Amino acid sequence: MNKTYLKLSLDLDFVLIAITASLKDYVLCHKINTNLNFEFCKIDDHEVYFNTDEAPLSFSKYYFFVEEGEQEYFLVSNRNSEGFLIPEMNKVDFFMVIHQFIDKEDLNFIISNLNKIPDIQVAAQIDVRKLKSKENLVM
Repeated sequence: MNKTYLKLSLDLDFVLIAITASLKDYVLCHKINTNLNFEFCKIDDHEVYFNTDEAPLSFSKYYFFVEEGEQEYFLVSNRNSEGFLIPEMNKVDFFMVIHQFIDKEDLNFIISNLNKIPDIQVAAQIDVRKLKSKENLVM
């Protein structure tokens, strides 16, 4: 009997910024909104199924849309009381996911301004393809 295999291809066409900051999610959003003139708003939590027979884990998620360029920004928490969204990045508190094209100059502007916020220890771009748990970041 012939076997058929399903090959799953993930859409990893986004930019990922890891943020380390010991702040509540809503406080971090307020600081980002104030310092970068963003307009992050709370949306439904990001749910991830780690085991099919268990309930999903929920991570707080915020959304901001820029009409010019149709860029979507998500700010999602990396941790909750039960675990991590990306377990191999357990020192990171939040991820900023940017969908659609963003040029290098704009990306550098965002990262440098995030690093200027006093409560953020570090913000850095991460190569999504190198993460083991990259499928957890698909929004």
